[in-house]
Amino acid sequence: MLLHFVFVINRDDLGKRDFEFEYVKQMAKFYKKWIRDVFSQDVDIQCDEMVTDKTSILRRIDTTALLEDHRRRGADIFHFYLSNFRPLWTDCNCEGYYAENFAMTLWQKPKNEDGILFLAEKNCAMVSHELAHVFLMKKKFKKQAEAIHDVWARHIFSDLQFEHYEKNFEKTKGDPYFMTLDATDLGS
Repeated sequence: MLLHFVFVINRDDLGKRDFEFEYVKQMAKFYKKWIRDVFSQDVDIQCDEMVTDKTSILRRIDTTALLEDHRRRGADIFHFYLSNFRPLWTDCNCEGYYAENFAMTLWQKPKNEDGILFLAEKNCAMVSHELAHVFLMKKKFKKQAEAIHDVWARHIFSDLQFEHYEKNFEKTKGDPYFMTLDATDLGS
């Protein structure tokens, strides 16, 4: 299975957000290992950018445009869009959406260029949430949405810590380079 991360970026931001795209490429490598470790699935990874132009408010890029792009790139490839907008509709409490071979989440821009902790907390953790939906759905895990949302709620409203990983993909108790939901009860 090919997991293709697509970083959605405005043309005006090209060259200004290279730091984030480099993080996305590292995150993709991390998720290759995480998916194998947690869901016992091997994936190949790929990353690129989807450059968008400024348009009028009535013609802004939306989920439909991402789905069109997904079809053009190949509907049999799993595309994960790291988008600069929220999906119009979602049943997730984390600004994401998933379907067969398609996922997206809001990718938030860090305030400073050395915002690794911000990227890990605000973006990487959200990606793990949507990936968990997709891989549990593929495994036909009963009530996967409820199980994931229960874990997510415990992260947000209780004392369940997100899992922290270093840049070398190993777990850490220190400052994370990557963060994921606690998948202890979700894996195989």
